[in-house]
Amino acid sequence: MASLNLGFNGARKKAVARIRAVERRNLITVCRFSVKTLIDRSCFETIDDTSAEFINFVSILEHILSHRLKGQVSWFGYESPRSFWDYIRVACSKVPHSCIHSIENMENVRSSRAKGRAWMRVALMEKRLSEYISAALRDFKTTRRFYEEGAVVLGEEAGLLADTLIGLNAIDFSFCLKGEGLDESCPVVIDYTPYLKFTQTSDSISSDEEEMRTMGSSGSEAGTPESHMAASLMADPSTWYSKSKRLEQKYRVVLEQKGYLEELVRLREVQLSESVSQNKSLLQRLTDTEISHKLEKEQLEIIILELQDQLKSFQSLEQLSADTSLSQMSLDPAQLNTHSLESKAGLTHWHREGKEDTPSLRGLCGSLTSMASYKSLASLKSSEYLASPTTDMTSPGLTPS
Repeated sequence: MASLNLGFNGARKKAVARIRAVERRNLITVCRFSVKTLIDRSCFETIDDTSAEFINFVSILEHILSHRLKGQVSWFGYESPRSFWDYIRVACSKVPHSCIHSIENMENVRSSRAKGRAWMRVALMEKRLSEYISAALRDFKTTRRFYEEGAVVLGEEAGLLADTLIGLNAIDFSFCLKGEGLDESCPVVIDYTPYLKFTQTSDSISSDEEEMRTMGSSGSEAGTPESHMAASLMADPSTWYSKSKRLEQKYRVVLEQKGYLEELVRLREVQLSESVSQNKSLLQRLTDTEISHKLEKEQLEIIILELQDQLKSFQSLEQLSADTSLSQMSLDPAQLNTHSLESKAGLTHWHREGKEDTPSLRGLCGSLTSMASYKSLASLKSSEYLASPTTDMTSPGLTPS
């Protein structure tokens, strides 16, 4: 009996393992088909929230990230459902320049499910969805903490998922995150119809054609599109190969343009840094020049003040010497006579130079205290210019020379 139970348990475990493996393969395979379909559709029209291919893709990705996700256990031992956003928020927190913090602070997105869907759209617009998934899968400790055994993200297929999502970097997505469609509580459903393909054998095709001939002309006409569909399905691998080549070439061109733009940005940053350093050096030189000019101005002002003080002292000394000489001349008659003679000699010299000899100028020559000046005044016929020197001659203390 115990052996039967062991055998039953072993068979049950194998069946469960097979079921989980099939689930993982199905999800990864349909995800690859969805990515190819989405890339093919982007060659003809813009991808947005209303595109059927995009809706199916995000549904598949949500199923993959929610596959065997552990619930959140409360203090009382109850397990509540958890969204894949709780795992992405923790596992991708160390990604440089990530959008995790921006998604957390969005006002119109409140539920955890809506935040996870908003993260998918922002990552696609940033062309970094594969980068986020790869970073989350590398954090194996956090992944084991959030997922049960047999999950897609814990299997060997997880590496294929990150590689498959790289192709989406060639598509320019544009989404609006202000709508209420992100908060829908209804479960997402995967549409497998676009990826189901049935290829008939040659015997089956010949038998169908025979039956269609027997049904008449209408049947034969109806059979023509089916034959064309079968031919198109047979030629599908080559078509996919050519499309993938075109997309690969387009992706390489985008990468080259991105590298060129990054180089331009780097050169622009170098030029800006050089201009900033030059402006700083010029500003420093202008500041130094202004300071030196200010110092020179202050020195010149000091020198001017010193010269003004010296000039004032010199003028005061000259005035003092002039006053002293006048006082000495008024006290010494000999000096007065000498001064009269010098004045007379100067007047004679002035006459020699051809100046006009007028009575008004002649009376100013010499000193009134000398006899020569008195005689020159007596010879004048008009007495309108000078007063008579009689009063001066009769003044005591003065004798003719």
